[in-house]
This record gives sequence, structure tokens and C-alpha cells, in this order.
Amino acid sequence: MTSSLFVTWDGGGNVPPALGIAAELHRRGHAVRLLGHPHQRQAVEAAGLRFESYRHARAWSPVAHTTSPQWAVKYLRLFTEKAVGADVAEALRREPADVAVVDCMLLAGIQAAQDLGVPQVTLMHTLYRYLSGKGWARGPIGLAARAKGMPPARLWGRSELSLVATAPDLEEAAAALPANARVTGPVWPVGAPAPTPHARQPRILVSLSSIYYVGQRAVLQSIMDAVAGLPVRVVVTTGHSIRPDEIRPPANAEVHQFLPHAPILPAVSLVVGHAGHSTTVQALAHDLPMVLIPMSALGDQPAVARAVARQGAATVLRRSASVADIRSAIERMLGDGPHRAAAARLGEQIRSADGATAAADLIEQVTVPSPRRP
Repeated sequence: MTSSLFVTWDGGGNVPPALGIAAELHRRGHAVRLLGHPHQRQAVEAAGLRFESYRHARAWSPVAHTTSPQWAVKYLRLFTEKAVGADVAEALRREPADVAVVDCMLLAGIQAAQDLGVPQVTLMHTLYRYLSGKGWARGPIGLAARAKGMPPARLWGRSELSLVATAPDLEEAAAALPANARVTGPVWPVGAPAPTPHARQPRILVSLSSIYYVGQRAVLQSIMDAVAGLPVRVVVTTGHSIRPDEIRPPANAEVHQFLPHAPILPAVSLVVGHAGHSTTVQALAHDLPMVLIPMSALGDQPAVARAVARQGAATVLRRSASVADIRSAIERMLGDGPHRAAAARLGEQIRSADGATAAADLIEQVTVPSPRRP
């Protein structure tokens, strides 16, 4: 039996892969604990896992409403916060671990584990080409990180292993992955049933993330206006940052603040989303085409949307799209066409992969003593 420390933060779609891999290691008899922000305790313990809270990192809320500049600053601060590194170092000294599995965006946490000489695995919960490109490592976040002595590419390169939890066909630049990176396939939420092809009912799921993005409510209202009168039922999840009473749904829509997607996806024909990696991959796993409206230029959403659109399974709109344009896209994607075959092809590939099992296998190999990377 080995011991693992998982280091995470509450960013929405980054959490299910961490929980899924940790739960698989725990199922195999390994000792696993997760370090995160205090309000993550309930989700971690609900997955049957042991939780430790940050003691020094500043308070964090992914649903607090902020202006656009404030939103960018708070994320930049989180990813390079040295107090997170202090918490990781303290946790590893208090209770040593055979391996530290750290969210790719928590650069101070990665650095702390490496500085202590603990075998360290980086969990990449979205597309590697987004993380390594101008959206992240070579953009404003990477610039700020380098100024603080935490260059993302160098830290990731020093990891024993980087796990890229996505579908191979979405990660088209697989040939350019570094030597220590492996595409595992997506990791499903703990306890969720295995994905299946959808039943093609006249029903749409609308979801624009469980965390807050500037302008989210206005986009959600435009989607509501666009689906009004269409001959379909619409299920809407607003997420924790928007109350259902903040939008005006049409008669054919039911609105929930939070609803697990796993039971809904087999019974819908289309997903309208923000192109968050987790929800997008779950939709594709059920052979569902999508209308994608990225909510943040700084996040992975534009890259994920482009990847799915290149595969022919999505139509991508700007968040400033008119009600008429949104309605037209929804009507087109509800119909038959090559987009359904494209979604089915991706769905078959995704269902054939077990990301949690593949990742756990690789982590077990890391716990065998090996020379540290320079």
C-alpha cells in the first residue's frame, strides 16, 4: 500500500478528475487524502475520501460576483499563491506521502512538493495545448507565474508524470506532448453511472457552469428567450452563482440551481453549454452534439469549443450572440446531420476509455523509486 496527497482547488470541472482518480486509488487499498479549501470538505468526504483543509491559503470562492478585472486578478493570485505551497509543504512534513498529485494550475503547490523531493504528479484536467499555449502558460497567467519564480512549463517538465484527462481526439496535438505526459481519457464524477448513448428525446440541457463568470446571467437569459416556443422541453441548471429567480424562463423550461447532469444526459438531444471541459466531455460521452458559448477568454473554454467544433460535433457562438442567432443554432443542432455522427464517434471513443483506472495505474508506477528529473 502506498500513500498519496492530492492537492486541489474548487474550480468546477477540475474537481471530478481529482476525486475520481483519488477514489480509484482508495478502492485499490492505497491511503489517500485531499488537501483543498475548507468548503470542499463535504464533496471530498461524500466521495469516501479523507480531507485536509488549507491552513494558510487565503479564502476562496468560485461563485463570488466580481468585476472583470477583479475576476482575473483573483485567479492569477490563486494559482501563484505561496501560501498554498506552504500548506502543501506543511501537509507533507506532517504526514509524508509516497506521491503528491497536484492540480496543474496550483503552481506553488507543485513547486513545494518538488522542493521537498516528493515524487510529484501533475493533474491536467483539460486540454494540454490550452495549458501550454497563450491561454495559460504563455499568456498573462504564465507571465505572472514566471515573475514569481514559478514558470509553468518548467514545473510541469520536472514532474514525474503529467496526466492529461481528456479524449485523445480532442487533444489533437498529442504528438507534441512532452515525454512525461500521458493522455488517460476523461475521468467521470464519483458515483456517476457509466455514460451511454442518449435516447434522443425532444429535450435540451442548458448549463453555463457552476462557477461565476462575468456576463453569465445575461447570456443565460438570451438562451431562455431563444428556446421560447420551440417544441422541446428545456432543463436549465444555473449553477451556484445565479439564483433561478434571476432569470425569466419560458413555459417550456424548468430551472434548477443545481442538478446532477449524469441522470439527465441520456434523455436529452442537445446540450447548450459554456464549453467547460468536464461538462463538454460528459455530453460527448452520451453522443450529444452541442451549442457552445464560451464565457471566458482566459479559461479553457474557447480552446475546448474549437476542438469539438473541429471534430464536427458543435456550433460555437460568441457570448454576445443575438437571441435569433442562438435560436438558429439550436434548431440546426437539434436536427439530423453530420454533427450527430461526429458526436457519436467521439462518444464511442470516450466511453472506451477509463481515465481513472489509467491514471491510477500510472500513479502506482510513480511510487516505485526512480531518479528525480533534473
